[in-house]
Amino acid sequence: MPMFEPSKRDGIVGFDGGGDGHVLDLDTAVKDGVLGGGGVVSVGGVVGTGGGGGGEKLDLRMMIEELDLSEVPSVFICPISLEPMQDPVTLCTGQTYEKSNILKWFNFGHLTCPTTMQELWDDTVTPNRTLHHLIYTWFSQKYLLMKKKSEDVQGRAAELVEMLKTVKGQARVQALKELRQVVAVHATARQTLIDKGGIAVVSSLLGPFTSHVVGSVAIAILVNLSLDSESRMILMQPVKISLMVDILNEGSIETKINCTRLIKMLMEEKDFRSEYVSSHSLLVGIMRLVKDKRHTVGVLPGLSLLRTICLHEEARGLMVSIGAVPQLVECLPSLDNECLELALFILDALSSLPEGVLSLKDCSKTIPNMVSLLMRISESCTQYALSILLSICKLAPEECSSIALDAGLAAKLLLVIQSCSDPVLKQQSSELLKLCSLNYSDTIFISKCKLSRTIQ
Repeated sequence: MPMFEPSKRDGIVGFDGGGDGHVLDLDTAVKDGVLGGGGVVSVGGVVGTGGGGGGEKLDLRMMIEELDLSEVPSVFICPISLEPMQDPVTLCTGQTYEKSNILKWFNFGHLTCPTTMQELWDDTVTPNRTLHHLIYTWFSQKYLLMKKKSEDVQGRAAELVEMLKTVKGQARVQALKELRQVVAVHATARQTLIDKGGIAVVSSLLGPFTSHVVGSVAIAILVNLSLDSESRMILMQPVKISLMVDILNEGSIETKINCTRLIKMLMEEKDFRSEYVSSHSLLVGIMRLVKDKRHTVGVLPGLSLLRTICLHEEARGLMVSIGAVPQLVECLPSLDNECLELALFILDALSSLPEGVLSLKDCSKTIPNMVSLLMRISESCTQYALSILLSICKLAPEECSSIALDAGLAAKLLLVIQSCSDPVLKQQSSELLKLCSLNYSDTIFISKCKLSRTIQ
């Protein structure tokens, strides 16, 4: 539940027990709009006033939890917990608190008012029934309006699903766009769409002759849904994957992100086959998304999909062939920590291929970037960077060792050996340090390592 802030719009001024000595009449509060308007709101036979009506009485705790409002009238908030009161009680000082909270305060041995710190001459707590009624009425009206709106949204979602079965052309586009807006905001609408068979209806719109406008909106809908195994299998048809790849390469930044998210979702299916993503066009599209400096919001979803793809060994060679290695190395300095860890994981996976490690060696920025990342971001980043450096230096010890030492590798390795808790990283660091020293005498090696500066 969020931290509640007093609502200036709905604030109740001068309530009895609020600490200012004034009395607020309930009828006045309702009439003046404090509770969002007068009258009783009734939905489906449920009455939400807390009175003795014939309808079912709503539970206050349940309403507070389901509404999860961040803005509530200040006098409804307990000064101790900063959450709405369900059982308000008033002290002899005139201050009002949630009963359970003030009793805990007393149990800790405090005999003062938490707000004013006045010493209490009477520790009796008096139920504040008027305030409780105000709280109950205010939350009831909010809750019942929310429920009514939710029912309206569910009905509209069901209508749109039925409409999509028959309409064509621009009417279909408009129905899809409205459905996208509804499911993006309302969880109840998403569930209604699923219950009414909407996943199959929307999925059927993805085909070889689907326009990119229809395809983009359909994908935006599907990516917001919880797809079961059967739905994912339908979407894994080659013709549908092909359309997603085309849209990924040509759509807006929002559409590209939706495509990557949907493809990643499909790859979580156990029957997903690697040939679905062994596509030159798909990998090129993802790399464009990752490198797009104008729209950095696409970097994380793009790298997340690449990480999932590189788990399939068949796709790694294709990733190397499109130039993914130097492009990712080039991006490293500009990435945030989360993206950096994903990129290093991918590069480490590609270094398991002969062509991958060769591409890493041939990139002039690989060694300096990897050395700079050791012991800087996280243990995982250090692990990936160290693994990559070890692979490169084993491939060309003399050439790569000299570049690495000039970049300050020795000092970083000594830091790993001294400070890191992972024995595997310590062992790899020792191995790499020894590998770098093989081509030099001790004196020259110490000189190249610039260890005197490190010791200082």
